[in-house]
Amino acid sequence: MTLFNNHGQVLTISVDFFNRINLLYGTVCEYCTEQTCPTMSGGPKYEYHWCDGQTYKKPTALPAPNYIALLMEWVEAQINDENIFPVKVGVPFPKTFLPTVKKVLSRLFRVFVHVYIHHFDKMVALGAEAHVNTCYKHFYYFVTEYNLVDKKELEPLRDMTAKICH
Repeated sequence: MTLFNNHGQVLTISVDFFNRINLLYGTVCEYCTEQTCPTMSGGPKYEYHWCDGQTYKKPTALPAPNYIALLMEWVEAQINDENIFPVKVGVPFPKTFLPTVKKVLSRLFRVFVHVYIHHFDKMVALGAEAHVNTCYKHFYYFVTEYNLVDKKELEPLRDMTAKICH
């Protein structure tokens, strides 16, 4: 299937996922500390290094809470930049819009990876399992239907995805 003809829909849905994922992480962030999560990872096979091209010019290993804070600040800066994510009717979307959305969604997926691998027990204890699973399913169906996240990026949650999404 081809991507939406309406970039405005992609923008709206992407911003919604940013807000939802930020909220989900907020429910477990007190358990995600530099001591409990010294690296941003999704288990032993997947470690994520932060690179924003400005402060962090080279991929840099960071504790998970630092990485996620930088990620959320970076995403917010992208979605608030009207040169990338225009909000006025009639203002065209730039050529960089879709590549930026893909990068945003790929990075937000890493938060799901970290939460599922390292903090899912807390989600269950808080009674948020159904919420995180529903949010993840919607995210997964959206990014795969419209090819917004590379399949290689989705590997860390492949087994869990097969159980809850198929």
